[in-house]
Amino acid sequence: MKYELQPLPYSYDALEPYIDAQTMEVHHTKHHQNYILKLNEALDAHPELSEVSIETLLKDVSKIPQDIQTAVINSGGGHYNHEIFWNSMSSHPTVLQGNLKDAIAASFGDEESFWKQFSAAAMSQFGSGWAWLVVTPDRRLEIKKTNNQDNPVSHGDTILLGIDVWEHAYYLKYQNRRAEYISAWRSLVNWDFAQRVYETISHP
Repeated sequence: MKYELQPLPYSYDALEPYIDAQTMEVHHTKHHQNYILKLNEALDAHPELSEVSIETLLKDVSKIPQDIQTAVINSGGGHYNHEIFWNSMSSHPTVLQGNLKDAIAASFGDEESFWKQFSAAAMSQFGSGWAWLVVTPDRRLEIKKTNNQDNPVSHGDTILLGIDVWEHAYYLKYQNRRAEYISAWRSLVNWDFAQRVYETISHP
């Protein structure tokens, strides 16, 4: 089986006015699709790997054959990161609550303090990349950022949320105003998704 582009969990215009429909459609059908195409091309040389989930592949990149390792890290990372990104957003408001809220308070102070730190990470990412809320292998919450299509899964972490700060994620609407995009993105955060992932770690 080859990897395929999955439909978004909402319509392209569902995130307006924070992210416009044109950006969402181009981002999904062009950028994300291209990562999948290049990933499938790389895996043509090792078709048995197409049966493995992309998360499993990225968790131990040392096991990826050398001849396709870079392609899988870049294109596979692009595919996986976007899957997380789409699910990190919701077309309707969600609320931070429960044991994840408690964990964020213990790690960052409170939700507002968390957001300031998360925004700072996203804003300070030089060039293309991502900012993440992750759970480390020793079950601590941390904010991390990665370059290009690198991702925390390849470094042993579990991702709860991720924001794409590549320019194609926001440039049609915000141009070079990354800070405005990050501020707007706060209204889209899918805390329900983050909570579901966190529950699998808290109660394996």
